[in-house]
Amino acid sequence: MTRPGLALGAYLAASRLIPLAAPGVLARRLAKGKELPDRWREKLGEPSLPRPEGPLIWLHAVGLGEVLALRGLVAALAHQSQAEFLVTSTTRGSAEVLAKNLPARTRHQFLPLDAPRYLARFLDHWRPDLSIWAEQDLWPGAIQAADARGIPLAMVNARMNADAYARRRRWAGLYADLFARFRLITAQDPATARHLQALGAQGVRVAASLKAAAPPLAADPRALAAVREALVGHRPVLLASSHHEDEFAVLSAFRALEDRPLLIIAPRDPGRAAEIAARVAEHGMTATLRSEGKGPTADVWLADTLGEMGLWYRLCPVTIIGGTFGPTEGHNPWEPAALGSAILHGPRIANFAADFTALHQSAAARLVQPDSLAKALVEDHSALAGRARTLSEDAQGSLASLAAELLALGGLA
Repeated sequence: MTRPGLALGAYLAASRLIPLAAPGVLARRLAKGKELPDRWREKLGEPSLPRPEGPLIWLHAVGLGEVLALRGLVAALAHQSQAEFLVTSTTRGSAEVLAKNLPARTRHQFLPLDAPRYLARFLDHWRPDLSIWAEQDLWPGAIQAADARGIPLAMVNARMNADAYARRRRWAGLYADLFARFRLITAQDPATARHLQALGAQGVRVAASLKAAAPPLAADPRALAAVREALVGHRPVLLASSHHEDEFAVLSAFRALEDRPLLIIAPRDPGRAAEIAARVAEHGMTATLRSEGKGPTADVWLADTLGEMGLWYRLCPVTIIGGTFGPTEGHNPWEPAALGSAILHGPRIANFAADFTALHQSAAARLVQPDSLAKALVEDHSALAGRARTLSEDAQGSLASLAAELLALGGLA
């Protein structure tokens, strides 16, 4: 165990006050529908599942996309060991979607709030043999508590762009203290590696993104059959996935088409469906909402449901990646790639620059400016989709060496 430095020590002392406010904050979130009624107490360190027998690997990621990206690594670890797996996250959506895509020998819990009392309950119950943290979500108390118990720590798939680095630089001492507790750190790209090293991380190496290696998203067979039946004899179908306010660019391009296909919009936040429907109307078109039980009978079908992206990628030969025409700076392109949906995207891709670069190097994705999007929507992109799917399949077999290294780190090889 590494003794906490000044900054981490101050954080740990302050974190003892979290229980004074935590129950009230969580109760208010529960009332707003932001917590699961039967599971919110997991955030107080109270488990809702038993610990399985034998070795247990604990993996943590913050939200939906990051959690889904862990599935390929879990599969590689499971292939080389008899370990069981615990995945933690912090958002309700991540729990609900992962439940529909849960790997074998895996269960999910919410990570407790970062207070010693809650973390002690969590670690006393789960007793992990190895702790793996993904991307950039680091909880100082949880990391220190695991290290204090001698649990080996690894950080994988780290991602930190220039803005994220700038926000963390003022806390460089705290981050250096945390990074010193990790025995293995991998970054998605060279820029992230440089930022981590500037914050005090040692021995960082660049490895491929876990998102590329994630297996295809699942789809409910009955829902898939029902939607396919609804689309029989229908016009062609396009998907706009994980969109934010940048659906303006898509709607403008779509409106310009003479023979319009069916446009399915899957918003990043399903709660925005009514707002998007109003925007569709402003563009002189009609929309129906899947959450209301309505089918694809209008110009636009709003897929305002959670956990069905595997369904839409299977049905739509072309996907327009959301967040790439606005300040969000993109979303994961590998989910449509894994299911054979061709990837179109706008110019704003900073969050996934390395991923899109890899796709473009193999002519497996297409950059489209807003003024050329309408033309691109009606072109044949089947070759693009085929190359992207091949890259995804190749990546899914690339995690064997990382899995072996992690198992050795935890004494599980």
